[in-house]
Amino acid sequence: MADKVLTQAKEKMDKAAESLQRELGQIRAGRANASLLDRVTVTYYGVPTPLNQLASITIPEARVLMITPFDKSMLAEVEKAILASDIGITPNNDGSVIRLVIPQLTEDRRKELAKEVKKDAETAKITIRNARRDALDTYKKQEKNGDITEDDLHASEKEVQELTDNGIEKLDQIADEKEQELLEI
Repeated sequence: MADKVLTQAKEKMDKAAESLQRELGQIRAGRANASLLDRVTVTYYGVPTPLNQLASITIPEARVLMITPFDKSMLAEVEKAILASDIGITPNNDGSVIRLVIPQLTEDRRKELAKEVKKDAETAKITIRNARRDALDTYKKQEKNGDITEDDLHASEKEVQELTDNGIEKLDQIADEKEQELLEI
């Protein structure tokens, strides 16, 4: 019973880290990153389809994303979808591929994005703390109902706290890496 609670808490904490990683992948750091286009969908024969299923996305240079549609007739649709998305980069269409040149970030914009990284990391930490609280509440109810002993309760609380500390450490590491990437010129 106690292992199930711990497993659920760990799953929630891991999902918080994955979510943070995804969120931070969407933040432009002045260099090309294919995950920038993860949320772009193209209407392909009337069906909204993720861009990465319709085209190969390569990074020929540090600040250039090159999109090569598998079906050349979709070039205009891909370009429209990129323009309609929220990535804020104008695509260059040369008739066979689309190039996205990621602009250099200004110092102010870098600092602004670093603050955003901290905010996203804090939101993820709240998720981890909530998972800890839920697990501890469950253990306390089990102890109150006589399902586990007081010693088991203390041991479980210690395990949950270790899990929480590891989860928060992981989030800090993810956020620090992204911050370094942003503040690097």
